[in-house]
Amino acid sequence: MRNTLPLAGINVIDFGQYIAGPAVAMILADLGANVVHIDPPGGPLWNDPANVVLNRNKLCITLDLKTSEGREQALSLCASADVIIENFRPGKLSQLGIDLDTLRVADPRLITLSVPGFASNDTLRREWKATEAVISATSGVFTDMGFNRVLMGCNPSFSPLALGSAYATTLAASGVSLALYAREKHGRGDHVEVPIAAALMEGLSYNSIVMDGLPDRYLTMREHEIAHRRENGLDMDVTYEELQEFLDPFYRTYECKDGRFFYVVCPSHRNHAKRCLQLVGLYDELVEEGLPDVTDLYQPMAEWEGETSIGVYPLPANWAAKISEKMKRVFITKTSEEWGKLFGENGIPGAPHRTTKEWVNSQHCNEAGLIVTVEDETYGQMKQPGPLVWFEEMADQMCDVSPSRKGDFADAVGLLSQRTTPSNFAPPQAPSLEGTDKQWLSGVRILDLTNVIAGPHSTAFLGRFGAKVTKLDPTTPLYDPLIGVLFSVLSNIGKDSLLMDMLTDQGKEVFEKLVKNSDVVVINAPSRQVEALGLSDERLKAINPGVIFCRLDCLGGPQRGEKTDYIGYDDIIQANSGIMSRFGGEQTPEEHAHLGTLDVNCGFAGGLSIAVALYHRERTGQALRARTSLSSTTNLAQIKYCYDYAGRSPFNEPSGREVLGYGSLSHIYQTSDGWLYLDASENDLPTFELLKHFQGVSSLDETQRKAYFTDALAKQSSDYWINTFCELDIAAAEIKRIEWLREQYSRKNDDRVGSHLGSFAFSIYDQHPSGLETTIVDHYSIRPNEAEVIALKQTERFGASSRKVLQELDLSADVIQQLVDDGVVSDGWSKVFLPN
Repeated sequence: MRNTLPLAGINVIDFGQYIAGPAVAMILADLGANVVHIDPPGGPLWNDPANVVLNRNKLCITLDLKTSEGREQALSLCASADVIIENFRPGKLSQLGIDLDTLRVADPRLITLSVPGFASNDTLRREWKATEAVISATSGVFTDMGFNRVLMGCNPSFSPLALGSAYATTLAASGVSLALYAREKHGRGDHVEVPIAAALMEGLSYNSIVMDGLPDRYLTMREHEIAHRRENGLDMDVTYEELQEFLDPFYRTYECKDGRFFYVVCPSHRNHAKRCLQLVGLYDELVEEGLPDVTDLYQPMAEWEGETSIGVYPLPANWAAKISEKMKRVFITKTSEEWGKLFGENGIPGAPHRTTKEWVNSQHCNEAGLIVTVEDETYGQMKQPGPLVWFEEMADQMCDVSPSRKGDFADAVGLLSQRTTPSNFAPPQAPSLEGTDKQWLSGVRILDLTNVIAGPHSTAFLGRFGAKVTKLDPTTPLYDPLIGVLFSVLSNIGKDSLLMDMLTDQGKEVFEKLVKNSDVVVINAPSRQVEALGLSDERLKAINPGVIFCRLDCLGGPQRGEKTDYIGYDDIIQANSGIMSRFGGEQTPEEHAHLGTLDVNCGFAGGLSIAVALYHRERTGQALRARTSLSSTTNLAQIKYCYDYAGRSPFNEPSGREVLGYGSLSHIYQTSDGWLYLDASENDLPTFELLKHFQGVSSLDETQRKAYFTDALAKQSSDYWINTFCELDIAAAEIKRIEWLREQYSRKNDDRVGSHLGSFAFSIYDQHPSGLETTIVDHYSIRPNEAEVIALKQTERFGASSRKVLQELDLSADVIQQLVDDGVVSDGWSKVFLPN
């Protein structure tokens, strides 16, 4: 039944190698596209079992593009394509005889995608051998992994996650889907470039944002300690055990009865924190000890009636220490699994720390379709990630995954003959697009009911392509200002903010008007909340038969599992899926990248699901219910490891703070003036022998070789080694901090998205609505040739557009004022953007 999936009849030629290119094609294949993957004669350039995952639902053939026959066959297949994907260095595919510009001239409907490591207009780096580690080293990944690593003095440090490729994959798949949607309207294709380095910077946006003069109430104990040590010249030498005492009690790891660990993640939400304390039997005891309760956390702290309150993040150090000590004594009384069930069933965010192997083989993941079993000819029954995005109307079909299959040119011709006749065709002389037609989502209206990070990012992401987003929040905030407002600086860019109680009778009437006026409604919530909020398919379709509903959640999958209704955040899935155990070590698990590791990419995945649903509605008239989750997003982030089969080699990828790479040839080394990442392989050893510094290195064992490289690289500068290695096409990069990148690539806001500046671009807003000078990474990673990406207005104060939105619904000024007077609508949670 795959011919009923949204991209059925779309032909894709996948020239990709390694992760990003093949992963984009994998997502399109999961969505029903006919995908032909082309390998060189020697097979995939990355020889790893993960290739079987990346090439599922595809026909894999071998063509030698260095021969005339191979080129002609490839060009013949391209002539039947809707989409062509490549992720080589800029210009490489053209040198092999497949020129994407020429192909689009011949077929203006064609959509082509390039996913280079660095941008094609990055004259410094475009020719580098851009491996995953080289991109990470260049982009701050090995130096900006959060406050923990700073305090422990672990800079630089290593992470084996393919974050760059994960972010680029979701963004590139979204770019293709949006181009397909636009093509349905005007008949023209496009070329889209998504540099992995740019995608990585967008994904780590919470690590790079700077707001000068941020009030102290938003700084954590860790940030205060870092500032104290820097001001007094003290070493960053905090031990893992000492570090725990700088963590908020509602945002930390606790040891349990079974010797394993549990991660509690319920700061900043009054109800979650209170439920947590009630569940563990500490709430009444703490109230008796004088724990204050502030009624309005959006007042300035000077006006509070108490020192702090449940739901404040971060808590003052004295209350944090007191609560943490009590929590530690309670958590040791039950196993981590018992706590996981208690938290999940009582609507409290928290999860046991587990390894990736346990995640892949867990009951929930396999029940929910987050992990699917595929009968592979090489590995037998193989557990693989389920779909990244799916649709409620066709979830079962999307879990029916076919293994990668081998074929030849004739098989490819046969598969591509199933192409669906396009509904629009642009003749070769079709005029270029103009005005709002250049924005892929011009005219699309989105009603955003989301909160925190992942959900709001899904809609903010679509705003850059012309969608008009209305952000609807309750009149009384659920979160304290740190998560409720500070996080919104990135996630609510470009939106009109309306504060309204949609559950009152008057609010329901306005809500129905908003739905009637929208193409898409988005929420992040577990399924059990959908009916209670009046978001059932029946109600929404009765109001607006064409409305698309998108839902993001924490542990959801295409099918139901035992934890489907559990609530949670990025950190919970990091803990439960193995990311924290890998990053910090199984006995000392640690959060990865501080914020947004999964959240931001889950937002991009939500945007992807909406783009595909819009394309499907444009073709068929059917409005789908689109889905994704933090759990499906972690599978993409861990695509190199997220599989299992009988006889699989151990899950022994690098883990822990002491690990600085994969081995002597792929490792962080100190130079005479800094640090570099060398990402070579055994195939490079003959090349090393050409250098006087490394003659004889091939004969050394692993331990000797690491010592040899350590000694040799320390004798010259980073620049010397980078230049030397790049000339020999050996992958290496100097390790850079995000702070350095901001200094080099920031400019005053110029109302452009920065794609013209290369791989890195930041904008400085000295007139930011918060009143603080703010520097953020540009929305610059998706770069169409013809379509326009717009620079969005900066996030406004919550409620700033309440009256404007209602006026656009034709409500009179008197009616609007009455709604405000009745408390149904509000002009703001506070008088200022950021309460101090």
